[in-house]
Amino acid sequence: MTNSITLIDEIRQVYLCEGHHAYGLYHLNQLQHALQSAARAEAQDLGPAMIMAALLHDVGHMVHDLGHAPAEEGVDDKHEVLGAIWAAARFPPAVSEPIRLHVAAKRYLCAVEPGYEAALSKDSAISLRLQGGPMTPEEQSAFLSTPYAHNALALRRIDELAKEPQAITPTLEQFLDTYLEKARGQVTVE
Repeated sequence: MTNSITLIDEIRQVYLCEGHHAYGLYHLNQLQHALQSAARAEAQDLGPAMIMAALLHDVGHMVHDLGHAPAEEGVDDKHEVLGAIWAAARFPPAVSEPIRLHVAAKRYLCAVEPGYEAALSKDSAISLRLQGGPMTPEEQSAFLSTPYAHNALALRRIDELAKEPQAITPTLEQFLDTYLEKARGQVTVE
């Protein structure tokens, strides 16, 4: 990011260039999914950092050059890692760590919650296999002891619900204007 472009401009640019692409096999795009995720975090009163994490949790899908559906080609795009790296350069861990851990949260929930894996969408089931499948008991313990694991679980549950093609949400501008600077200053864990 150069000094002449603000973070709001940078986020806007990511979504203007890549946000119109389909979100998995759903009838909505990346921007719609991001806005629904942020709106759900806001409705749950999770605070500015989690609202921004929800808004940006899939930014990793939009900052790589692997195409728009790499999982369908057997490639794990590691969007959680890419997204966390991108976010960590711009936000505190209260935003970047739930992003980094939201795939691990899916793997955890598939292992411990009866019916969770069976309820995954086709594309999420495909990506789960590429991401390592349900966690082992050892992985579960390690995950739960990780800072921000509970935030990542909340984010993952939001992610599952933010897939309504006709949902009405605030705009990207509204979320950025309201929460971006507050999130940049939030450093507390869970």
